Amino acid sequence: MTDFAATRALFHLPDGVTYLDGNSLGAMPFAARERARTVIEDEWGELLIRGWNQAGWMVAPGRVGDRIARLIGAPAGSVTMGDTLSIKVYQALAAALSLRPDRRVVLSDSGNFPTDLYIAAGLLRSLGSDYRLKVVAPEEVAGAIDASVAAVLVTEVDYRTGRRHDMPALTARAHAKGALAIWDLAHSAGALPVDVAGGGADFAVGCTYKYLNGGPGAPAFIHVGDAHRDMALPALSGWMGHADPFAFAVDYEPGRGIERMRVGTPPVIALAVLDAALDAWNGVTVAEVHAASIRLSEAFIAGVEAECPALELASPRDPLARGSQVAFRHPAGYAVMQALIAGGVIGDFRAPDILRFGFAPLYNGMDDVDRAVAALTCILRDGSWDAPEFHARQAVT
Repeated sequence: MTDFAATRALFHLPDGVTYLDGNSLGAMPFAARERARTVIEDEWGELLIRGWNQAGWMVAPGRVGDRIARLIGAPAGSVTMGDTLSIKVYQALAAALSLRPDRRVVLSDSGNFPTDLYIAAGLLRSLGSDYRLKVVAPEEVAGAIDASVAAVLVTEVDYRTGRRHDMPALTARAHAKGALAIWDLAHSAGALPVDVAGGGADFAVGCTYKYLNGGPGAPAFIHVGDAHRDMALPALSGWMGHADPFAFAVDYEPGRGIERMRVGTPPVIALAVLDAALDAWNGVTVAEVHAASIRLSEAFIAGVEAECPALELASPRDPLARGSQVAFRHPAGYAVMQALIAGGVIGDFRAPDILRFGFAPLYNGMDDVDRAVAALTCILRDGSWDAPEFHARQAVT
């Protein structure tokens, strides 16, 4: 069994802070800081451009991708790294549409992260007026898949409430109707047991700065299923996705397999930091992390509901139906969260009224739950959240 006290010791956690926002930005592993120093001073500093070969910079996207693959149930050679999640959503959706040229509808749900919807809408506008993005309520997705749908684009875990889609069931439904399934794993990777291969996902994308602790702006990943890896056409056909980048050919020839999903020059320093952060997963299974997350989140819900009647649970009560986060509603949720943060307990707020708390067992324990419940109870009972400074909106909520 995983010793979570030992994994917690791998992370820098500021004194006096209870951090329950790993579903937005993971805590910093000590190894990441050291790896950044090494790649800057010893590799970039000493090797200069020789680092592409001698330090393995060129092959890092695939090597780190294989480490992510283990955590999402994907085979080696099916995941590559680079760019942002928005770019990877665009790549996956464009490739899916090219594989279903006779269909014009992309289906998503109103609980999806807005960027996914924006990217889809923008791509479809560029393809012509006969393409359409159809958005339905999360519980209506399965019933809305019909013969007009080219691709279903959904995020497994709702970023606000933590509501979890059934990946295998929805994917099977999509395939039965001739559609492809694209899964955004931003709130799943490193939090829940995911089996993209067993579940039949055609494409999967995700970020690495949440539960994978890759740091702000860490590179995203894309997975392409076995059936499409040598067929999917990358709409963003960058030189790193070329079959022979250093031939500098005028015409594009897609690389072999997942390599074609590379776009531009990889973010070497950011990839190195992520690579070091993934060391915290050595010897750890996602199933153990998920079980620990359920223990923490169940204790948090019980404590809050016992002591804070002003809050309403917004997450599914069934722990298997939600991700590794818990959301509560309050009419003045923003001010309540700002007061909580000022008191040393960090969660976050999502409009219009959601207080979010993420549980990352690699560094969160039951003491964090107890402190958060006590602080939230105090703020709500004494009304200190209603101070003017806590209502002033900051750029990032």
